[in-house]
Amino acid sequence: MPRSRTFRRAAGLLAVLPLLTLAAACGSDSESDGGSNANAFVLQVADPGNAGPLAVGKRDGTFDEALAPLNAKIEWVETTPGFSSNLKLFNTGQLDVSGGAYSPVVGALSKDVGVKIIATADPVGKDQNGIVVTEDSGVTSVNGLIGKRIAVNPAGKGEYITLKALQQAGIPFDQVERVPLQQADAASAFSTGQVDAWASFLEPYQQAKAKGGVEIATEASIGSVDNTIIAVRTEVLEQRPDVAQKYLEVVQQLTDQQRANPSDFENVFEKAGPRALKDDRLDRALALGSQAATPRYPTAQDGTDLESVSTLFLEAGVIQKPVLASEVFFDLPAKVKEYESNRK
Repeated sequence: MPRSRTFRRAAGLLAVLPLLTLAAACGSDSESDGGSNANAFVLQVADPGNAGPLAVGKRDGTFDEALAPLNAKIEWVETTPGFSSNLKLFNTGQLDVSGGAYSPVVGALSKDVGVKIIATADPVGKDQNGIVVTEDSGVTSVNGLIGKRIAVNPAGKGEYITLKALQQAGIPFDQVERVPLQQADAASAFSTGQVDAWASFLEPYQQAKAKGGVEIATEASIGSVDNTIIAVRTEVLEQRPDVAQKYLEVVQQLTDQQRANPSDFENVFEKAGPRALKDDRLDRALALGSQAATPRYPTAQDGTDLESVSTLFLEAGVIQKPVLASEVFFDLPAKVKEYESNRK
């Protein structure tokens, strides 16, 4: 039976001993509750919040039920918005799995963060992410960004959106000042006028527009190919590819269910309050849920798209060497086959 993640790390990672002690305590709680998986392999996944397939799986225990035969379970980790803002958690072994996009994974590999992509999905709602400007900026188009300051999450989707928009408009990258800020700090800088524009995504982007931000470009309008992905820490993929594969299978099943019945996947834990959606925001989320794309193993076209993101980052000086699809995509089926063969 595989030994627990906590036990394996304890021998070599004394610097994170407090975290290991906490993980061990969680295992003990499981045992006292009558569970039989106190020594289970723990897969640390970014907490889904109040909506989506992961939220439903968390609420219903779907993931733990599926992982139990593999002596594994989920630990939900509180994270900040945006894949690139959580790279430290990956580096310190506090996060194993997260959704995201090509751009932040390319950026992560340039910083030697050990993550790989196991699945991709065709993005929906590409008009839900883009560039907004302040009402006082006087900017009405991408061309108006010349000489302006735009907040971007560095080496992530915000920077990709900005560079792609500038490239499409024929504007040299150095004609616009890109201010590196993660989503929370960027929201504050944008609302207080410290920057003229903000390249953002997901709910922070919608909130910025609702508060008066003027949209001048979207991922749809700039021809973005920064597709949705599932990334897993490389160490986990090498140790327990079977767990990663089972996790992906559950996500696929839940995504299919979301597309068929999107209302079940909104306001999962809270029907009222600050996290609950209503009115236009709820209608928009339901429309996107009905179009949800099921994650799949990466294709050759996915590789082409990812490498185009890498090329753009390289040309802009965001990264110093190209990142190839072969370096990013992880052949999960092959690894699982090897893993199972070695166990026989």
